[in-house]
Order: sequence, then structure tokens, then C-alpha cells
Amino acid sequence: MKNGIRILLVLFGFIAVNASAAQFDQTHAMFSALLKRHVKDGRVDYRALKADPAPLRLYLRKASLVQEGEFNRWSKNDRLAFLLNLYNAATLQLILDNYPVKSIKDIGGFFSGPWKQKVVKLFGETTTLDQLEHGIIRPNYSEARAHFALVCGAKGCPPLRPEAYLGVRLDNQLDEQGRIFLGQSQKNRVDAAAGRVYLSPIFSWFDEDFEKQSGSVLNFVKPFFGKAHVAYLPKSKI
Repeated sequence: MKNGIRILLVLFGFIAVNASAAQFDQTHAMFSALLKRHVKDGRVDYRALKADPAPLRLYLRKASLVQEGEFNRWSKNDRLAFLLNLYNAATLQLILDNYPVKSIKDIGGFFSGPWKQKVVKLFGETTTLDQLEHGIIRPNYSEARAHFALVCGAKGCPPLRPEAYLGVRLDNQLDEQGRIFLGQSQKNRVDAAAGRVYLSPIFSWFDEDFEKQSGSVLNFVKPFFGKAHVAYLPKSKI
């Protein structure tokens, strides 16, 4: 009798987990709602988010219940949107767990900085932000525009979008992120007089990703700069 009860409990638990995963909301409405409330001009109101932590924790909990088999049946854009949102949500949670903190770089130790903390729950395991980005997203999706979407929590990063990424809108969202990021003159600018382009460090950190997609970093960034600067780019140096 006891063995029968145990089998039923395991069976019900298995059904509950798979039902939760199958019902994952790919509109990411919960994450979009909290971003809309707490993000303005790419900046996060961490104090307000800290006072309202439940939605972020619940979103991450629901994401952690997604099974790998179910995930693999989604479209490529749905999978990538899920991973981008998971990275950004986990980054927000990491900062909240250590709030108040001046910089995300202050989290962790010398040999185990913030991106090496095991804070991402995915497919039944707990991994790091580094592994999610460099072990899953970059090698499996070959999408250099993802660097415009992954927000590391530092000032030099691209701005956090005030809505979640969606598979059905992903191309448009990533293109818009590129235009926003390249339009931030304190991070990226064209000096026409000097014939030089000054770019964010992400273009040197991940130059191979941009070169693989467009042949060169300059070719890659060209579509994201305003028309007034495009004519100078082929003759410019980084």
C-alpha cells in the first residue's frame, strides 16, 4: 500500500511539473509587466523592484519548470527569446539578492565574479550567467544581435528593454535594440572629421561574433547608425 502511494505521489508530481512547463507563457507577460513598472530609459529602479520581488521570483520559477524536451520543440526565435529573458531576469535577481550594491562587479569574489555565480535554474540544473551566454546562447544561435539584448547590469552594457523579448517579434526587437545602443553617443559614435568610429567594448570583446555574421565589425554596425554617419563608415577606423 505504501509503495502504491509513493508511486502515485511521484506520478502526480511528474504530471504537475510537465503541466507547468507546457503552460509556460511565451508572451512573457509577467516579465514584461515588471519591466514596464521598474525600467525607465534603460535604468532599473532596484529599490522599487526590491519592494515588489514576487513577480520576478515567480517568473524565474516558471521558467525553471520548462523541460528541455518541451523547449526543443519551440521555434528557434521562441527558444532564443526565452534564453535572453532568462538571462536578464536572473541578472536582476542576482542584483536584488545583493542589494544595495554599487556595481554588479562587486558581487562575488576575485575568482568567482557575478557572472560565475550559480544563479540560473534551467532544465533541472543550476548554472551561471557565463554558461548561459557563452555555453548556450552564443554557440547555438549565432545571433550577434543578442549582445544588444543581454544586459550585464553594468553602465557600459546596452540598455535594458522595458519589455520582454518575444519570438514573434524578436527580429524587430533586436534591430531596434541595435539602433538604440548605437545611438547612445557616450558609448558609440562616429567622428567624421577624424574618420574614426568609437565603439563600446562589447564590439572588441565579441568581435568574432560580429565578423562571422557580417564580415567585419564596421559592416555589422553600419545598419544601426543614423543616415548622417553611414557614408563615413567604410572609410573609418575603429
